[in-house]
Amino acid sequence: METTKPRLWTRNFIILSLITFFTALTYFLTITTTAGYAMDSFNASEGMAGLAASVFVIGVLTFRILTGKYLDIIGRKKLLYIALILSLFCTMLYSPIESLYLFILIRFLHGALVGVVLTVMQIAVIDIIPIQRQGEGISYYTLSFILATAIGPFLGLLLTQFATMQLIFIGCTVLAGIGILLTLFTTFPKVEITKEQREEMKGFHLNQFFEKNAISMSLLMTVLALTFSGIITFLASYSMEMNLTYVASFFFIVYSVCIFISRPITGKMLDTKGDNIVMYPALFLFAASLLVLGHVSNGYLLILASILAGLGYGNLQSSIQAIAVKRSPRHRAGLAASTYFVFNDIGIGIGPFLLGFLIPLIGYQNMYFSLSIIVVACAFVYYVIHGKSSVKLTDPPISQNTGT
Repeated sequence: METTKPRLWTRNFIILSLITFFTALTYFLTITTTAGYAMDSFNASEGMAGLAASVFVIGVLTFRILTGKYLDIIGRKKLLYIALILSLFCTMLYSPIESLYLFILIRFLHGALVGVVLTVMQIAVIDIIPIQRQGEGISYYTLSFILATAIGPFLGLLLTQFATMQLIFIGCTVLAGIGILLTLFTTFPKVEITKEQREEMKGFHLNQFFEKNAISMSLLMTVLALTFSGIITFLASYSMEMNLTYVASFFFIVYSVCIFISRPITGKMLDTKGDNIVMYPALFLFAASLLVLGHVSNGYLLILASILAGLGYGNLQSSIQAIAVKRSPRHRAGLAASTYFVFNDIGIGIGPFLLGFLIPLIGYQNMYFSLSIIVVACAFVYYVIHGKSSVKLTDPPISQNTGT
């Protein structure tokens, strides 16, 4: 007889997922629209307009690193309140600003605060997910971020056509306000820091910002994120070259749908069947997606590539995060999650820069073909660092006290 599984869909889990969704929606609403706004409102050059958009990501990345260390020293709920309230003020400051440099500064600060909020959410969720359902729980939780990546850019571009940026800024203010209200109804797991653990956090050492047991899997994620950045950044121009711009507009919608359908299934498999049964197929499906992209000649192949990317890369993200957390001590699970996201952001950040130099030399098709080879190589790297020793998680549940 099957034993009763510990409850996953608790009030806290649902509320934290909603806060993550609204925060990520602000992220993608502004990052897709501020470059055009900077050029229109401040007569910014394309380079400065691009900086106005990308400096937000720099803020997110910088404060992800810092938050992992100070999270449990300051207190999770307190830090979340501070970040959400200051984020609300940042969204209110967008409209009256008349200086481009001040606008860029506010963008950085807003990104930093969003980075704090997302890090607190991602770490807090790990602590409330039952350990036997870690893979499943992370898969469900990360759908809130995936939904924002699909809705945010679509909604942002739609609003810029039929409304003004002021409406987007007001919308972001409302979303921040909703996040603050939702936080009132949450309780966070009480984290007790021992004297030895507090001593470890003093000073500035790498192990205070990164969890060493999570680094190998996080580095693997960096490479995979770099390859995926080739899709995010250059799909639009590649599809234009292939006269498939209309079909390409559906790429990320299909990609997101495939993630929504598959992640709950693969999350359960990760918990019950072990890591390898998810990781190897996902790696080869992602490689196949890049291979198909390199040979696209019609819209059907482009949609096929999006399906394969959703089933492949979409499940690699949540699976590698779950593995990185499982490989780390329980009291450093939050730092392990922070390590994962920092390395993921690095891959997404440096990918366009590196691949941008490669495309003029070999073209889009050869770039995607080369990236598919890199992903296949990642399967062998995964075998060495984790796959050969991977076993199903059978540890007994860890009691988790809750508190405010």
